[in-house]
Amino acid sequence: MGWGSSVAEEKLRFIAAYERGDLTMTALCASFGVSRQAGYELVARWHAEGAAAVQPRSRAPHRRAQAIAPAHAAAVLALRRERPFWGPKKLRAVLRRRQPEETWPAASSIGDLLRREGLSEARRRRRTALPVTRPFAPVNEPNDLWCIDFKGWFRTRDGQRCDPLTITDADSRMLLVCRIVAPTRAGVTPAMEAAFRAFGLPRAIRSDNGPPFASTGAGGLSRLSVWWVKLGIALERIAPGAPQQNGRHERMHGTLKAETTRPPAADPAEQQRRFDAFRHDFNAVRPHEALDQATPASRYAASPRPYPARLDEPWYDADHLVRRVRPTGEIKWGGEAIFVSEALAGEPVGIAETPAGDWIVRFADIDLGLIDRRTHKLRRFAAGRPSRRKAEPEQTEETVTHVTGP
Repeated sequence: MGWGSSVAEEKLRFIAAYERGDLTMTALCASFGVSRQAGYELVARWHAEGAAAVQPRSRAPHRRAQAIAPAHAAAVLALRRERPFWGPKKLRAVLRRRQPEETWPAASSIGDLLRREGLSEARRRRRTALPVTRPFAPVNEPNDLWCIDFKGWFRTRDGQRCDPLTITDADSRMLLVCRIVAPTRAGVTPAMEAAFRAFGLPRAIRSDNGPPFASTGAGGLSRLSVWWVKLGIALERIAPGAPQQNGRHERMHGTLKAETTRPPAADPAEQQRRFDAFRHDFNAVRPHEALDQATPASRYAASPRPYPARLDEPWYDADHLVRRVRPTGEIKWGGEAIFVSEALAGEPVGIAETPAGDWIVRFADIDLGLIDRRTHKLRRFAAGRPSRRKAEPEQTEETVTHVTGP
């Protein structure tokens, strides 16, 4: 209940009736549909202010409940100008780290301040992708999984092509590698070998299905991924057209692009210096929400599995016959040459009979295909695809779309 549609007129009628004294305050308030407290307040204001008492009043609070102290506001704005790509949560985390004795405003209040000062704008909301259903192995500690990809290529200002290879640790978000290399096996191998020597071996590597990480051949193997398998590293492949299955890595790519390629550097050498500075900042300075605003460097530890001095060949059970793949990608079986994969040239594969009488061909623990007992042709298995079993989604709510330019 309350005053009618014409507030000033209703209040004047109330005051006139009160002055006449025909009704008690209780009855008068009941007839106007207001509380006794509202009636007494109006009468008190009438005696104090006269006709101004019936005019509408602002309901805005005299003081904003979440007002930021000037000193705090100045510190927030200074850090934001120093770190223009950091949002309210990261700004607050760093300020609390620097001055823990201060009571810093909430991230929402910092966000409001940035918008008022023109230092932030509302982000266009993206449609969230459907949950990933592939049962990837769980990630519980550093080096359980490394994610590898090329951030989309672009040209530096001198016109040279730039292909940044990136490798991150899925648990700690540590950016292990961010280096300009050729998008080939010859370009990637030295960078990966340096990472293995520096950080040890991961349990698994997750990549897309394109070269040089994978192929359309048997088991989806490329020469690069054959090397990984021989090192005892499990292969995880995202589904084609599903970058959200590598969401943590793709999110890092979005930040890398924003902070290092807009605009591109003058030449690849300067661009690499930007990448090196970004890698240090991303790992040791930048707070990460997924890590409770800690840094990746504070969580990461090198793998206990060192890079070996030599590679051992895969071992097969006694029920496997072993054949070595020829330089042409073929094996000799049943008196015939059967093509398997050029990526496995020189490597031993195991062949075991199935209950149906066909022969399954394997490299280490990866099934490559079936040799049909009637045709003696190999029916190749493609790279593993996501299953329909329910699993923990890899995607983060900040997943970004993979891009091919700055």
